[in-house]
Amino acid sequence: MRDQFANGLKTAMKSGDKRRTSTLRLILAAINDRDIANRGHAKDPVGDDEILAILGKMVRQREESAKAFEEGGRIELAQQEREEIEVIRDYLPKQLGETEVRQACQGVIADTNASGLRDMGKCMNALKERYPGAMDFSKASGIVKEMLQ
Repeated sequence: MRDQFANGLKTAMKSGDKRRTSTLRLILAAINDRDIANRGHAKDPVGDDEILAILGKMVRQREESAKAFEEGGRIELAQQEREEIEVIRDYLPKQLGETEVRQACQGVIADTNASGLRDMGKCMNALKERYPGAMDFSKASGIVKEMLQ
């Protein structure tokens, strides 16, 4: 994935796409920060799964910022955040729809033999393993909780 970001950055710089260039630089900086943090704890550099988690977090942060900017009447800044979200999503796997998320949750519950809320962590870990970056896990958590009650 790192090569995809580097190649995307080169292309964006050549084409003069300032938004894509700055967003890709932010992504690379976030990955580099995590690499440095891992080095301090004697861990390996981040892998693709962790990169997907970083991208998901960046999308959530920008969605929250865009909402806050809209509420504050700063429409141009909200639009800028949404443009960054689109660039980040280009590198994320296709997001599952509501029915697909429900089916995935039901499948994980059946596979893990979950029978109550105490098994929720086991179900969420299985979902995160099987669908990294492909769904909003906070929404999936609500669905799993609903199904386990």
